[in-house]
Formats: sequence, structure tokens, C-alpha cells
Amino acid sequence: MIKLRPVFWLLLPAVGVIFVFGAIPLLISLVYSFLTANPYGGVAMPPTFSSYVQMLFDQDFDGSLVFMPDYIWIAVRSLYLALLTTMLSLAVGFPVAWYIVCQSPNRRKVLLTLVSLPFWINTLIRTYCWILILRDEGLINGFLKWLGIIQHPLPLLYNQGAILLGLVYTFLPFMVLPIYATLERLDPRLIEAAYDLYANRWQLFRRVIWPLTKPGIAAGTVLVFAPALGAFLQPDLLGGGKQLLIGSLIEMQFTSSRNWPFGAALSMLVTFAVLVALAWQSRRSKAGAEARA
Repeated sequence: MIKLRPVFWLLLPAVGVIFVFGAIPLLISLVYSFLTANPYGGVAMPPTFSSYVQMLFDQDFDGSLVFMPDYIWIAVRSLYLALLTTMLSLAVGFPVAWYIVCQSPNRRKVLLTLVSLPFWINTLIRTYCWILILRDEGLINGFLKWLGIIQHPLPLLYNQGAILLGLVYTFLPFMVLPIYATLERLDPRLIEAAYDLYANRWQLFRRVIWPLTKPGIAAGTVLVFAPALGAFLQPDLLGGGKQLLIGSLIEMQFTSSRNWPFGAALSMLVTFAVLVALAWQSRRSKAGAEARA
């Protein structure tokens, strides 16, 4: 008889939650992506590959397939904004995390509370607040008019810049917190040793701080890239529906278009992209660990 270790029972609730709320929905999406769309919503038989064919081709009047790159451009735009969101979050999040680590313990608690404060407020409310700030009669244009800098409002809303701002604002804490957790465990004696060896600040950052904080950077990159790739709230509200991203496209398929198989196929495409990013990051981490060994 196999004797189960106590660790198994401790991990069982977490594994059960992941299986019920992660694996099963993915399996349902995978099955739905190979079924036929019901005109009134839902799916029906028979199984088909038409949802995946629809990503690249459209049917002409005579039933022949015609190459249509529209969905490819939507995917490329989504990937571009997700990557740019990740890079900007890293560029802003790393200095913020470093500043927090350099503070006293009491100030760290206050600053960490401020970083995590957006989690206490609904994302929809926070996104609407940006609409009030960026619109033509918003705070920024009103302030610039009051200063006499502009005569006409700047087009700050309903463009890719507004979408990118909303994405970075929403997912920035997911970059700051993992990097902070890594920097907090950094031995300050290593920094002192680097200065004793006449390393300048750039050399200290490149050869000491950056390599030791790579696990936190990798975690933050995944935590930002994955939700940014499938986001639909920021493109819909801050983009005004003018900049369609893959997350908004998936949401449309399950609501107004009632094409559940195509929406499921698109969601599987996003899942595949995230899995590829995870595999690439894991391979890099493994290669770095082998190099250090």
C-alpha cells in the first residue's frame, strides 16, 4: 500500500483549485473550439476545424476560401501592446522596487500598501477614472488650457497611447511586487564587495543586482504579459473600440457575435502564446542556472 506523505495533503487543496478553475475551463475551451457555432449562442455538433480556419481565411460568395489577414493584424497589435506594456512596467517597476527596498522597515510597509492599494478598487472604476482624466474636458486638458499652453484639447483618449497607459497602470503592481521580493533578499554585503572592487554603478547593476534579481523580473514579466495580452477592458473603454485587440475580439465572440467556437479558438491561441512565453522563460532560467553552476 502506497503511503502518502503529509506534503501531498497540504498541496491537495491548491492542486484541486488549479484543476477546477484552471484545467477544466481550458479543456472546455479546447473542446468548444472544435465544435460548430449555434446561431443563437452556444455550440453544436458536428466537430469541425472551421474556427481555426476562420483565423486566416474567409468564405467568398462561391464558397471558396480567401486569405484574410485582419485577425493576424489584431493578434500582432495585441502582442505588440502586451510586450510594450511589459517593458514599460519593468522600466518603471524596477526603480520603484529598488526605492522601496532602500527605505526603513516602517516606510516599506507604507509604500507597499500604496503599491497594492489599486487592488482594493475595482478595475472598471479605475479605468473610468482615466477617462475623466484624459477626455477633452478632463483634468489634463483643462489644466493645460488654464495655463494657456493649448487652445484646443489634445487627443489623449481613444488611441493606442491611452490603451497602453491603462494597461501599464493596471498591471504595474504585478511587476513591482515580485521584483521587490527578490531585492529584499539581496545580501547588501555583495554590493559593498562590488564597491570595494572599484565597480561603478553601471557595473554594479549589470553584474550584481540584475543577475540576482532575474527570478523576480521573470515572474513579473509573466504576470504582466499574460493578462495584458488578453485584456479587453482597457481597449474597450480607453480605446473607444477603435483599436480592436484580441481580448476584445474574444469578448465579442461570446456576446454580440454569438460565435462561441471562434471565441474559444482565439482564447486557445492566447493560451498557447502565454505557454510559449513561459517555456521560453523557463528555458532561459535553466540555461542561466547551468551556466552559473
